[in-house]
Amino acid sequence: MITHLKFAGIPCRDQDRAVKFWTEQVGFEIHTDQPMGEQRWIELKMRGQATGIVLFTPEGHADRIGAFFNGSFACDDVEASYRQLKERGVEFVQEPQKQPWGEYAIFKDPDGNQFVMGSR
Repeated sequence: MITHLKFAGIPCRDQDRAVKFWTEQVGFEIHTDQPMGEQRWIELKMRGQATGIVLFTPEGHADRIGAFFNGSFACDDVEASYRQLKERGVEFVQEPQKQPWGEYAIFKDPDGNQFVMGSR
């Protein structure tokens, strides 16, 4: 049976720039970085978590770069995470907002991909 989501893909134009953003600014760790054709297969993990992200753009999917990520990153405290990431230079397109279902903010990476970060 399926046990969990291993990773979600994030398309990017420049893998080195994307690695720098996700590791130095967001705080992920490199799990795998190996050659794969003209690109590299780069898996990043959040500390202590099984699910990660892959910085890889499949052939024919370049049009997905700069789009809205169909998923959400969870955090315990949106306000604190927002302040911490802003201090590291992460650009937010939506400051923290409270909703009946929880709180969220939206940030973007250097390629313009947008990501929801939320909590209950």
